[in-house]
Amino acid sequence: MESGSVCSAGRVGKTYSYDEIESMANLIRGKVSIKPEIGIICGTGLSGLAAKVENPEVFSYKDIPNFPISTVEGHKSEFVFGHIEGKPVMCMLGRFHFYEGYSLPELTIPVRVMRLLGIKTLFVTNAAGGVNRDYNVGDVMIIKDHINMPGLSGNNPLCGPNDERFGPRFPAISKAYDPKLRKLARDLADSLGYSSFLREGVYCMVSGPSYESPAEIALINKVGGDAVGMSTCPEVIVARHCGLRVFGLSLITNKCIMLGDEETDEEANHKEVLEVGAKRNSAIELLFQKLIAKME
Repeated sequence: MESGSVCSAGRVGKTYSYDEIESMANLIRGKVSIKPEIGIICGTGLSGLAAKVENPEVFSYKDIPNFPISTVEGHKSEFVFGHIEGKPVMCMLGRFHFYEGYSLPELTIPVRVMRLLGIKTLFVTNAAGGVNRDYNVGDVMIIKDHINMPGLSGNNPLCGPNDERFGPRFPAISKAYDPKLRKLARDLADSLGYSSFLREGVYCMVSGPSYESPAEIALINKVGGDAVGMSTCPEVIVARHCGLRVFGLSLITNKCIMLGDEETDEEANHKEVLEVGAKRNSAIELLFQKLIAKME
C-alpha cells in the first residue's frame, strides 16, 4: 500500500497502484462464479435492490486485504453477485464517504475493482436533500448532471499520478450521466405511473458530515443544484475515467432548510433518511429491474 498526497489542496491519504487493484479483483474473481456486467452502488436506505438478485453470492469487504469498510448506519460491507432480469450484476452494499476519513482514492477503489471485474455500466443511488423548492420528500430524481463542491475546492479523486491503463489524464465529464439511459428510465417511469414523483435534476455534493446551513443551501440553489448529498460525484468521476457509462438516481429524503426558514422546528436527520428510503424502496427496485431488462 502506498501513501502520498492526494492533491495539493486535499487530504493526505492512501493511494493504490494498478497492480494492487488488479490483485483485489483477481481475489474476488477466484471466489465467485458470476462475471458481472452491471455494477450497482446502493445508497443510504436503498439496499433493498440486492434482495432482487437471483442466486446471490456474497463477498465481504473484510476478506479483501487493504479494502475499506463502511462505518455508516444503513450500509453493510459486502458485494452481492448474481442476476437481475437475467443479466449478471454486482451490488455494493456499503459505500464509503469522504467524511468517514477515507481519502478519495480509497472511497472510489470499488469502482476500479468493478471495472477490472468486467463492469460496463455503473448504477449509482443516493439519499439526498431537496434543494429545489418544487421537490417533495419521497421524490425520485434522475441525475442529469452534478456539481462537485469538494472537487471545485481541490479534492478530486483523479489528483495524483495517472495510470493510462484506467483512463486519460484529463477525462471529459460533460456527459457523465448517460443520456440514453436517462431517457429509457423516464419512459419506463411513465409506464409505471411514477410521473407524480419522478424528477430530473442536478445533484450537488458537499463533504459532510454536518448537514448544510441555510446560507449554503441558498448558494447551491443559486448555482443550479436541485438536490444535495455527501457522495456519488467521486465515484462517477472515476467511473467515467474508466470508460464506464453511468446512470444515477437520488431519493429525496428531506426538504432542505433555506434562508428565512430557520424558525422551523424541522431539521435534517439520518433516521428520516432511512425511513423515507424504506418507504420508496419498492418503487426504485422495480424501476431498476425494468431498466436492467430493457437496456442494451
